[in-house]
Amino acid sequence: MREQTSGDNCKTGEEQYNPPTTVDVVLGNRTVKLVHYLNGKDVVLKTGPTAADIAGLGDDYYLDLPGDPLNVQCPVVGSYAKDFQALRDEGKAPAVTYAHIAQEPGYSGLVVQYWFFYYFNQFNDVHEGDWEGMQISFDADTPAQALQKGPSQIALFQHAGGERADWGDTKVQKDGTHPIVYPAAGSHATFYDNTIYIQNGSHGSGVGCDNTSDPLITSRPTPVIIPTAAAAGNEFQWLSYLGHWGQREKGFNNGPQGPTTKKQWLRPFSWMAGIRQDSPRLPGGSILGPAASTAFCGAIATVSEFINLEAKSTIGAIAILLVLLALILVPIFVTRWRPCDIAVLRKRWAFGQLLRGARQLYGRHWQTFLALAFVGFVILVAFQGIQYLLAQLNGGSDDFTLRVHPFGGTLEFTGSFEGLSQPIGFAIVAGAVVAYMRFLVEGEPGGWRASYRFMYERLGRLVTAQLLAIILASLMVFTFIGIPFGVYFFFAWQFVQQEIIFKDASMRDAFRDSHQLVRGHWLRTVAMIGILTLLAVIAGPVLGFVLIFLNLSPILVNLIGSIVYGLLIPYVAIGRTLLYFDLEAREAEDEARGTAGRHRRRPWPRPRPATGS
Repeated sequence: MREQTSGDNCKTGEEQYNPPTTVDVVLGNRTVKLVHYLNGKDVVLKTGPTAADIAGLGDDYYLDLPGDPLNVQCPVVGSYAKDFQALRDEGKAPAVTYAHIAQEPGYSGLVVQYWFFYYFNQFNDVHEGDWEGMQISFDADTPAQALQKGPSQIALFQHAGGERADWGDTKVQKDGTHPIVYPAAGSHATFYDNTIYIQNGSHGSGVGCDNTSDPLITSRPTPVIIPTAAAAGNEFQWLSYLGHWGQREKGFNNGPQGPTTKKQWLRPFSWMAGIRQDSPRLPGGSILGPAASTAFCGAIATVSEFINLEAKSTIGAIAILLVLLALILVPIFVTRWRPCDIAVLRKRWAFGQLLRGARQLYGRHWQTFLALAFVGFVILVAFQGIQYLLAQLNGGSDDFTLRVHPFGGTLEFTGSFEGLSQPIGFAIVAGAVVAYMRFLVEGEPGGWRASYRFMYERLGRLVTAQLLAIILASLMVFTFIGIPFGVYFFFAWQFVQQEIIFKDASMRDAFRDSHQLVRGHWLRTVAMIGILTLLAVIAGPVLGFVLIFLNLSPILVNLIGSIVYGLLIPYVAIGRTLLYFDLEAREAEDEARGTAGRHRRRPWPRPRPATGS
């Protein structure tokens, strides 16, 4: 299980409710209430109900633990994690698994099931009580034959579904004759390995990302053999309880029912025949942009939080939804989308016109822009290969120290090659796109080769300026009190590349002139750069979100997301350049009115001939 490394037992990404334990943490607990949902109301029947009190009750009964599952605040005394920690400290929550031997009419063989009970489920869904487990099947009719022949298959319980494997499958880890399984943090779905698994809801797999990765702690629960049916007065008479082991809530947040209500309890073989044989894992990353599969995990978690909010407060959820819709729809309706004439590029552009203009330019010159994107994709794949080699040479780590010498000084930056390669790649591809935009504006002949050649002649300044802008802004942010300055200058230096490409400016002049251009139009720059960047960043993950639900491999999903991101780099660079033209046109109007700043920016140089195609 994932180890809880926090001293206050509050890290929800780790396991707060280890180990699986006895039902006695609930039964006979004076803080637990037995509730009957009757005529649309919750009626409390008893506090501290025992196994005898709940035996034989139906599915309209609930065991209500202290606390509110939709408002979990771990640091607060009395929360679920704190309550379970107290039970564990008092020795009332021993590691226990309930062992059940089951057969099924029409099938030869038997299975041994191990049921795990947890105090609370802290996942995308949150609910009191949780039942998970596993089963091992034997091609034998008696326990003696089973011990002699050994297991044939193993199936792990995962949410409303499961995953099976042959006993000799390489994914089945063992300690001698004992299988090793990995319950996911919070959800307690059981898996074969320590990693992160993507679940898209198919075959009852749940929706979200189950985490069984390090740090881990070993738990060896004591098996307690339970019968298939327990008579009244038997110590296991709680098995006849068909109600819920948690508070009544909407949907997946409802308290779960016990083992005897599950299909595998009496039909273990037919249930096992219908479950999955593998679970997709979360890949390590993407070639370009955010990993679509990783974004899936965060998106599901966010949506789940919204659903949980709706379960708690419908009005609050509606209010948040309306605000989000307003943020999306208002900019669409308040901006101008037409006319959108791309015959003249150096002019004022409304927000909608800029987005349409960038799309039309991409479409009109698609062959060139796709060639620029393809070369950039190859360059970034090469960067990934270099990163891998560096990591191998550095004992598995790709950390590095970068020293730059801006304006006669020296700055030292420690990071990873992975964090460095994508800004460099973006600078190269975007620089080539801006170079092609220069050819278009100046009416010069030029194609993707000429664009890369033009960019290459200024490669050192383009890449260094890109990295320097990121590093300097980051250093300001890291000082905390410099956060406003870091954010301000990050956007103020957005057009350093355009200054270098269009004016052949030095780095010092490029930073100064970009700052001057944005001055007075900072909010406009933030809005438009933000939207362009958001479109590039979310397109791949949104597509990946859909593809994951279509059961595509997460590795393929990440590859497709990377390709989409790579294809959108030219679009973002076109849009940024159109915004550069827009701000220049506004600055010219300010100068004509005499309202421009004191510093006058350097004019464009005379066009230079371009060669190549």
